[in-house]
Amino acid sequence: MKKRTYEASEAAKREICAALKNLMGQKPLNRITVAEIMQACGMARQHFYYHFDDIYDAVRWMFDQEAVALLREHEGVMLWQDGLLQLFQYLQENRAVCLCALHSISREHLKRFFQTDIHVIIQNTILQVAAELRYPASDRELALLTEIYVGALVSMMEDWLLGEIQESPEELIQFVDQLLKDHARGAALRMAGPPPAAEQTCREGS
Repeated sequence: MKKRTYEASEAAKREICAALKNLMGQKPLNRITVAEIMQACGMARQHFYYHFDDIYDAVRWMFDQEAVALLREHEGVMLWQDGLLQLFQYLQENRAVCLCALHSISREHLKRFFQTDIHVIIQNTILQVAAELRYPASDRELALLTEIYVGALVSMMEDWLLGEIQESPEELIQFVDQLLKDHARGAALRMAGPPPAAEQTCREGS
């Protein structure tokens, strides 16, 4: 019985968000009312509040179910590029809706939709790259690197959505992949340090 109730609730949420999504493609979020959302999906107005606190809560749930879920499906380290590519494709296919959310919700809130899951993927990716290059990254360095790359990646997706970056998603993902590998290689060389003084003197004299 509980399972049926949960499934009915999830189905109602999806129906409400489908109506909201359609309206977001037509006008700003602050001009959309709960009444017209529920009218569009054929439900009573008060049913909205059985599922969501407000319209912004519904937007958050919608992005979590549709966009962030794409990343969760690709938590395997080897597939992180595929997960991000699908996320870019989602942003492209739902550009009007995403821009509506971006202009209506504070950017910090919008970033939180993606940061947690991107954080896990990037952290795992850095760990794998470091292992492949035999670079022993400390926990603190791993945490700092993850924060830097997550922030840069989220900002890059935002700028791409706004049309401020012209490169294709494939080019951007390839760039980030190469940047991660270059960083790990450079860090590995730094950790290796300079050759012993005697060896260095011998090389200079030869």
